[in-house]
Amino acid sequence: MADPVPEPVFDALARGGGGDAAAAHLRAAQFGKHLLLLRRVVDAARGAGHPDADRARDAYDLLARVQELAPARVRPVLRHPGVGVWARRTALSLAGHRPEPPRVSGLVAVAAAAALRGGAEARLEVPADGPTAPLPSLGRALVGTGAGPSGGGRVLFETAGGRAVLRAGRGPEILVPEDPHEDAPGWHALRRLAVEHRGRRLSLLLDDQDPDRMPGADLVARRLGPAELAHWRATLADAWRLLVDHHWTVAAETVGTVVTLTPITSPGGRAHTSATARHAFGNLGLSTPPGATLLALTFAHEVQHAKLTALLDLVELTLPEDGSRFYAPWRPDPRPASGLFQGVYAHLGVAGFWRRHRYTVHGEAAARAHADFAHWRRSTADAAAALADSGRLTPEGKRFLALTDRTLRSWLTEPVPAQAETAAGAAARAHRARWLELHG
Repeated sequence: MADPVPEPVFDALARGGGGDAAAAHLRAAQFGKHLLLLRRVVDAARGAGHPDADRARDAYDLLARVQELAPARVRPVLRHPGVGVWARRTALSLAGHRPEPPRVSGLVAVAAAAALRGGAEARLEVPADGPTAPLPSLGRALVGTGAGPSGGGRVLFETAGGRAVLRAGRGPEILVPEDPHEDAPGWHALRRLAVEHRGRRLSLLLDDQDPDRMPGADLVARRLGPAELAHWRATLADAWRLLVDHHWTVAAETVGTVVTLTPITSPGGRAHTSATARHAFGNLGLSTPPGATLLALTFAHEVQHAKLTALLDLVELTLPEDGSRFYAPWRPDPRPASGLFQGVYAHLGVAGFWRRHRYTVHGEAAARAHADFAHWRRSTADAAAALADSGRLTPEGKRFLALTDRTLRSWLTEPVPAQAETAAGAAARAHRARWLELHG
């Protein structure tokens, strides 16, 4: 196996899990990716002669000093999903691969957030985003119109003694609170969602404001209100108890991979939707969770996507795109091999969730859980077989899928009630019939 992924980690991931060890390996790789992207922004800005190249270099030097002094306190800034998204977009824009202007000065905001977290003294001009000045991983200052044309789009940031103030033009000073994840006058925090059960703690940030939080998703275009925030916290607490008690591998991998939750809209009147973005490792987008079971299932599903997308930065599992498309039992549209691979791995997590959950509930809930397990184990195994026969896998992809398929095949031997098996078969046939009507 290739050096970037130790064989035991690769095999554990392929079988569907991996736990703490696999999550730690992927998290470290993504952290290194963010560091490389930040350096790339500095070098590309200088090479392109960008007017903010010197500011970016100075910010990078400050960031390096603070990281050396307080690496543990600075790591949440550098690991923040929005930092990776911004750095990648900026590097691509500087290279001419994206149409929007590069936001090179965003590196100053990253350095400012790191200085505050690391307890370093700094005086910087951070970029404004409309009437706000975002500090990645922390929140945003509501600086008003002073950061507009008359302010040159810059906001003065100063930190000393572990506290920071921001001011746009001649506007009032905005003091970042001692706990930057709590709201204060003129300050909108990235609010913390922290839950604990049986000694296992999960601490996430609710990111409903970072401009780079979830590329490609239909974002909720406002901050959540107090009642909505209370609902998210209560539902997360209930879901966390369910995961810790019955889905401990999912719980461990959630702690190891998820950093932020971002509210998104649910299209077409659907009850719930969720998403991950390839280059926003650590962020999970989801609509308002209707209940604990569905939220726990969302983690089981989306953490699989997060693991696989992080692995794909280290190992190629499919061959380059050639236009081939395949049936996916969970989608209305034909999928390329790479998309089908993602779906197989994610629905391995879905099937695994229902496999355990069916024994934790009773009555009608248990009947539905048995049917869901029967449906997703068979549909995912069939999709894995189609992917194996596609001719679109690399040698590493074949090895990975073979281990995934071994897990699925072992689940196919587990007994389920006859009624659940019948319902699962009917649902699968109905989906394929609709798909064939559309695509032939």
